[in-house]
Amino acid sequence: MRFRKDMKTGAGLVRLADGSFLSDADLPPRDTTRWVASRKLAVVRAVLYQLRTQEEVLETYSISEEEFCDWVNCLATNGPSGLKITSRSNISR
Repeated sequence: MRFRKDMKTGAGLVRLADGSFLSDADLPPRDTTRWVASRKLAVVRAVLYQLRTQEEVLETYSISEEEFCDWVNCLATNGPSGLKITSRSNISR
């Protein structure tokens, strides 16, 4: 996934490659325990587009580096649908 440093538009707001915006308000709550694909995607994009650092999201959401890297790899390999649990089990077959 490619991103540019000039995509950062201001504190708490970044422009994504498709022209849409991602803000702090789009990120899941700190106490999230049910990780649906849309929440994973928001967190990964927050790191890729420099809204948050990887260290911040690992600590904020209590996820492991391995789990986060798995999300990034699934997104890079299969697109957003790769973040769905059912899609991943179909892919590994």
